[in-house]
Amino acid sequence: MTTPEPQPSDREPAAPAQSTEPAQSTGSAPSSGPSEPSAASESPAASGASEGPAGQAGTVGRAASEPKYADRVYRSTSGFVGGALILGLACWLGVDAVLVGEGDTPWLALAALLFLVPLVAAYTLVPAVYANEDRLRVRNPFRTITLPWGRVASLRSGYTNEVFSDDGTKYQLWALPVSLRARKRASRRELRAETSPGGGAVRSGGSAPGTPDRPTGVERARTDQSMDELRELRERRGGEAGAQGEVSVRWSYEILAPSLAGAVLLAVLLGLR
Repeated sequence: MTTPEPQPSDREPAAPAQSTEPAQSTGSAPSSGPSEPSAASESPAASGASEGPAGQAGTVGRAASEPKYADRVYRSTSGFVGGALILGLACWLGVDAVLVGEGDTPWLALAALLFLVPLVAAYTLVPAVYANEDRLRVRNPFRTITLPWGRVASLRSGYTNEVFSDDGTKYQLWALPVSLRARKRASRRELRAETSPGGGAVRSGGSAPGTPDRPTGVERARTDQSMDELRELRERRGGEAGAQGEVSVRWSYEILAPSLAGAVLLAVLLGLR
């Protein structure tokens, strides 16, 4: 009985593979070794290059979507202060009549306050003009008008300051009343500047920042200077894509409703006396 002799493959199964693989790896190491690190080193740069412009574009897009400037607000300071004083006096007299009055006097005082306070606030505290890069918003006593600069045809100053839309509709700017007295003072200052030495010097005359200086002959009152700034903004932004849209008009029901209710209540109480 004979025993089978072990075959070479049984004694050294991995020897040929170990001897051949190092030889092949040593031969291919010079070509494959440098290429792998270069791909690894280039991949972060490539990814950074692809992400960099996208991040910059997102930042630019966010910056472009944000408003460049806050609204410029124009209002009559004297009207605001006068309205505050009138409201303070009316509330003082009305509250005193409610507390110490007899008979129907307290009810009459309440009805009068309900009727008068919204009207006084509407004509003195409410009027304002807001302007930014895209639109003009005019807040008048009983309605608010929003006009994109692309729909503004002109801004005119006469005995009143007015804005005209491209369809010919006129809206008065209650917040910018015309003062003939201020215009006369400005004319006198202009005349003195012209007759004094160096009267031909160039002054800005209240022009908006970034516009060329105006000559001395264009000395302006404060409300006229405000109108000049609005005209300059319209000329600069009227053709921009962001300054297009529809004109909107909103009635101030928060003022009309209480004032109308106070008028009805006051008429009823007076009729019952």
